[in-house]
Amino acid sequence: MKRREFITLVGGVMLARPLAARAQQPAIPTIGFLTSRTPMQADYLIAAFLAGLKEVGFIEGQNVTIEYRYAESHYERLPALAESLVDKKVAVIVAGGTSGPAIAATKTIPVVFTTGFDPVSTGLVNSLNRPDRNVTGATFYSGALSAKQMGFLSAVAPKTAEFGLLVNPSGTGVASQVRDAQSSARVIGRELHVINAGTESEIDLAFAGLAQLKDPALLVSVDPFFDSRPAQLVQLATQYKLPTAYYLREFVRSGGLLSYGARITDTYRQAGNYAARILKGEKPADLPVQLPTKFELVINLKTAKALGLTVPESLLATADEVIE
Repeated sequence: MKRREFITLVGGVMLARPLAARAQQPAIPTIGFLTSRTPMQADYLIAAFLAGLKEVGFIEGQNVTIEYRYAESHYERLPALAESLVDKKVAVIVAGGTSGPAIAATKTIPVVFTTGFDPVSTGLVNSLNRPDRNVTGATFYSGALSAKQMGFLSAVAPKTAEFGLLVNPSGTGVASQVRDAQSSARVIGRELHVINAGTESEIDLAFAGLAQLKDPALLVSVDPFFDSRPAQLVQLATQYKLPTAYYLREFVRSGGLLSYGARITDTYRQAGNYAARILKGEKPADLPVQLPTKFELVINLKTAKALGLTVPESLLATADEVIE
């Protein structure tokens, strides 16, 4: 072989090696993240989700990419957004809040949901311990939520004679929340009024109507539509001087009276854990639905004072956080 031919051959082999090595590197997986919220509303939840991914070894932009889809409170957009993630052939879909459209869009791509509802009664899974098909997730649901909230409101506002329950009629899990609240109200001998509100203007009307009742107090039901509108709900509760219990601490930090529930950020962190474990080869059906392990009471003393209410010392002593 001539010297020039030999050099050409060796050079070609050396160039081919890095190309072949690059070709053998596994493709970076993609997670689809679907939410009914706006980017700004979802920001702190995404941070919790990314933290959960990192705990299992995945970092966005390094060894995993994420396709984000925001419905911006337009629930009718969710099916099309879910389909767009399926068309992208993502490895996992994480569905925050309203998860049904993502589950309906695919029977093969793993779906990890986060929800504030009972996953079994709402049809997300058949079993908590062993989810079927391609679906699993985490929930901050508790059937005892309304009973606890009514108890706390009664302690802070002992003159309360009637309770209102604000629900989104087009939301998920409404029936079970209404049943739980009605049962809780019967136990303490109070009347419960179910108040529907699925738009911002309907929320305004709901508060105005509730304020006409005798010594009312309000419970806000779990729904992504409501937890994306803390400013409006808190402002109206203040305007009408309505003692109100919420299900997320974020409402109280925005000026609400009190909240009792699990931390929604824990749910999203758990979803990040599960998405990462699925990327590593585990099957959704082998991952039991994660349930909340801690519920917390948060009280805003400044708001209580503005409403003319006195929070009992015994309740303050049991609170997980008191905002002054």
